Amino acid sequence: MKPVCVLGNGQLGRMLRQAGEPLGIAVYPVGLDAEPEALPIAASVITAEIERWPETALTRELAGHNAFVNRDIFPQLADRLTQKQLLDRLGLATAPWQLLSSADQWPQVFTTLGELAIVKRRTGGYDGRGQWRLRANETNSLPEECYGECIVERGINFSGEVSLVGARGHDGRTVFYPLTHNLLQDGILRTSVMLPVVNAAHQQQAEQMLSAIMNELNYVGVMAMECFVVPEGLLINELAPRVHNSGHWTQNGASISQFELHLRAILDLPLPKPVVSSPAVMVNLIGTDVNLDWLQQPLVHLHWYDKEVRPGRKVGHLNLSDVSTAALSDALNALVPMLPEEYASGIAWAVEKLGDPLP
Repeated sequence: MKPVCVLGNGQLGRMLRQAGEPLGIAVYPVGLDAEPEALPIAASVITAEIERWPETALTRELAGHNAFVNRDIFPQLADRLTQKQLLDRLGLATAPWQLLSSADQWPQVFTTLGELAIVKRRTGGYDGRGQWRLRANETNSLPEECYGECIVERGINFSGEVSLVGARGHDGRTVFYPLTHNLLQDGILRTSVMLPVVNAAHQQQAEQMLSAIMNELNYVGVMAMECFVVPEGLLINELAPRVHNSGHWTQNGASISQFELHLRAILDLPLPKPVVSSPAVMVNLIGTDVNLDWLQQPLVHLHWYDKEVRPGRKVGHLNLSDVSTAALSDALNALVPMLPEEYASGIAWAVEKLGDPLP
């Protein structure tokens, strides 16, 4: 099989490499400053773990590579302006929005969008960075350089946040995992819960929306779609043209992980629908030192990224999966005294979600 070069050498590239090993697929996560001649680029399929990148010797070399899958799609989805324009063009539900060009727009913004405005940088600004929640008396806090570089959305009163992770093959076939319930705090994903029994209407709507997006773009590989749950159904929040944090539970909770599914799709290998039969939970480890006592719990799978631990930095995650929601809840509660106190609320949310008879 052809080797795969991954543009970007963070944890997603690392986990793609790990997924390739059992299949005999050589996966090379590469930093943006890598020397092109040191890599098997000519014979490889190229993918990326990041949506945007600066110009370097490597990225200039890859710009003309005929096997760089989704190369021309990344910039369209990395810019929230063109991403939102795509959703509008396809008639897909998303929060009302507009480009924020100048401070003179604020009266019209609050008249049109409502009393709470969510300002987001067009590019970058993930995990709560580069985003602002503003009311009419708070607009002076927005940095001047944001005008023209941000979109503004209506603040949505949602009951929950879910994501759909799916993949599309070269032949147009699509497969999806069940919707994942997510808890975000300060804009960063803390905990994900997957329940095999899903809200059928939400699952159908999400699959139709993500299929429409991938088909319109002729996208190949794994894509994630984050949504708000509102009384009318789902509103698309953002798209990620890559494997995604909220799909990490698939490593231990599905017959095929999102990382293997992505490799299968881009290499044109068989793409069956992954089998998911047990509830699963993922707990993000953020700015937290490794604690081997976590491994005392038999349901816990530790995925450690071997990165320097810094506040706010994703350094690993814990996956738990079992047919018994009671056993899962017990294992989660046993983790609470082994983790810093800020994890307690996210674990309590996951335990509550596991006991909810109505996903």
